[in-house]
Amino acid sequence: MSAVDPASLQVWISRLAGVADEMGAVLRRSAFSPNIKERADCSCACFTADGTLLVQAEHIPVHLGSMPAAVRAAIDACGTAVGPGEQIVVNDPYAGGTHLNDVTFVAPVHDAKGVLVGWVANRAHHADVGGMAPGSMPPDATEIAQEGIRIPPVRWTPEVEALFVAASRTPEERRGDLDAQLGANRLGVRRWLELAPPSLVRAAIVEHGERGMRAALRNVPDGRYGFADVIDSGGAGAGPARIVVAVTVAGDEIVFDFTGTDPQTPGPVNAVEAVTASAVLFALRSAVAPDLAANGGSMRPVTIVAPAGSIVAARPPAAVGAG
Repeated sequence: MSAVDPASLQVWISRLAGVADEMGAVLRRSAFSPNIKERADCSCACFTADGTLLVQAEHIPVHLGSMPAAVRAAIDACGTAVGPGEQIVVNDPYAGGTHLNDVTFVAPVHDAKGVLVGWVANRAHHADVGGMAPGSMPPDATEIAQEGIRIPPVRWTPEVEALFVAASRTPEERRGDLDAQLGANRLGVRRWLELAPPSLVRAAIVEHGERGMRAALRNVPDGRYGFADVIDSGGAGAGPARIVVAVTVAGDEIVFDFTGTDPQTPGPVNAVEAVTASAVLFALRSAVAPDLAANGGSMRPVTIVAPAGSIVAARPPAAVGAG
């Protein structure tokens, strides 16, 4: 049980969520493109040192639910090589992304002694990242290479920026949006260090999320609930695709099993597993715990079974722009 009293814990959650909110405000106000500035297609969050979601702003659900997988991929690929002031970039849907337009930046937070205490991250939809059609979401794409430049988790350098910008039909807009994302993370790092949440508080926030979700699940009758639906078209001339899910509730745990869902389609209406996890988390929070602040703890009682190679867990090189 946490040693942080409930009132203090809520104050800390609100303070840290305010950091993510302010990151989003900076990102929107400094971005160049209407996608980010006006349509607000961007999201921000804070993570613990081990990559567990700590707090998020109430931004885009599909971004936020999948962002932990991208942060995990970034830490696994570059974590030990990234120092203060550096950042990691990734837009690969098969490394925790959504589609190639959504670019994620991850920045480490080091304290005054140089100890890694957390991460801040933001994701924003870029209007064009190359590919076979303007906007980088061609409805007739049959593989991800046709949808634009694909960046695995790498340290952000001038060379990476040059490659990314050169792939776009709107390079100057890309530079402006990239600078906005980098600046939002720098602000997030600065605000985190000003608040300096102790490790005990960070752990208590995650534990609070788990307790809250388990308490909410105990109010759901045990049982197995099934549903199936059909997507009209998989795109690129593909026919309808069936999605099947069975939800099993047992005490304070829940399983979402998509076994029986159709294989991934030739067109771009495929979802990577991180996107499916986003949908599950948003639906679950909406249905059973709408007031619960999302963090890594709230997903601990949740198991997702998404068969690899299905339309809800596509494998490369499947197109995923409309997933």
